[in-house]
Amino acid sequence: MANAPEIQTEDEQLQDVVSSPVRSRYASFWQIVRFGIVGIFNTAVDVLALNLLLWRFPTHNANFLLLYNLVAYTLGALNSYVLNKYWTFHYRQAITGSELLRFVSINVIGIVCNSSILWIAARIFHPLIADTILWANASKFSAIIGTTIINYLGMRFWVFAAKSQESGRKRVLIPIEATDVQKRPKPVYINEASSGTNQAHPETEENAFLTSQSLSVILPAYNEEAAIAGMLHTVIATLTPWVQHFEVIVVNDGSQDNTRTIVEDIVVTDPRVRIINHHVNQGYGAALVSGFEAVTKDLVFFMDSDGQFDISDLEPFFPLIEIYNAVLGYRIDRRDTWVRKLNAWGWKLLVRSIFGLRVRDVDCAFKLYCADFFRKHRLETRGAMINTEILYKLKRFGYTYTQLGVRHLPRRSGRATGAKLSVIMRAFRELFIYAWKWHREEQKEKSRKFARR
Repeated sequence: MANAPEIQTEDEQLQDVVSSPVRSRYASFWQIVRFGIVGIFNTAVDVLALNLLLWRFPTHNANFLLLYNLVAYTLGALNSYVLNKYWTFHYRQAITGSELLRFVSINVIGIVCNSSILWIAARIFHPLIADTILWANASKFSAIIGTTIINYLGMRFWVFAAKSQESGRKRVLIPIEATDVQKRPKPVYINEASSGTNQAHPETEENAFLTSQSLSVILPAYNEEAAIAGMLHTVIATLTPWVQHFEVIVVNDGSQDNTRTIVEDIVVTDPRVRIINHHVNQGYGAALVSGFEAVTKDLVFFMDSDGQFDISDLEPFFPLIEIYNAVLGYRIDRRDTWVRKLNAWGWKLLVRSIFGLRVRDVDCAFKLYCADFFRKHRLETRGAMINTEILYKLKRFGYTYTQLGVRHLPRRSGRATGAKLSVIMRAFRELFIYAWKWHREEQKEKSRKFARR
């Protein structure tokens, strides 16, 4: 299976879904909100570029200001294209020449309107405002207000019309697999008692399992004393009728509370539970790597131990892992703060642009893999970059995967550490170091293949 071509299901199929008027208005409202947020960001880029030019080459000439405005507006337009295409209008189709032409046309119209309004405003404000910076910015913001409506209407009903304009209907991207818990494929049960006979046997609780393969579950934990015991009991109770042979590996990543003591007490009473202790906190990626290196079963599944996922959502993953090398969960209605959501969205765009990974939820901590992958490929990162590395190497070495939606629950205890500045900086450092390293490795591999020909 390792040499099978990569299969990606996101954005492969479209399904028409009839939207109620209320839902349609709700979707349109949030589309406008997203457009507004992108507009604020574009304005920041635009205004910053203008002021940098004014700072470097000061002028009080309306014609020079017009030239500076063209440069600043162009930079804002490039930013606008990327964010509005992939976020505001969720337009996932590949970039085409006609799409670019429509976008350029709208921006040419926008530039004309923007520049015309700015020139008129500059002439009006010139005798009223003596300060150069204040005069330029007053003129600029007048122009911005005048072109915002034109840009939104043009992008919605022309540039990205295939995604945002359908009479009473909404086109929604739905992967081949189900997008929510209710629409998942019915699991395939394997009857261990039926081997060696051609007669069908009714399934019972004792002999029906979701998979014939064994399973290792990894639970990284850091200061989770309030949730870890309940999580372990739930995982064990859920998996017992599903999987004949499984183990649960808790990686205690330097917890300073009673997490270690609680888990060690459970280990004494249940041999299926194991614990790996880090004497100091090494980070999320390091905890996962310790778990991956310790697995002894056919399949490996990892999930956060903070209670934001429900282990029962793993059920429909088992028939899919018989087909693919990995089944990747993505969070439905993510229950995190807006800061964490914003960070995740920006990280996904960055990872997609650098590695070409088209994955809906890169860092979702609910994924099922064939354990053989981790035995053949050494993981190099130790921070928040770990999921990106795994997905990159799945793609690079020809493994297959599919994606499935899972529920995301509110955090009931503990404290999230993923949004810490130190965690983010470590992720970016690893991103650029290993992106460069892996790029060079790929180039060398291509050179060797070319030399053999």
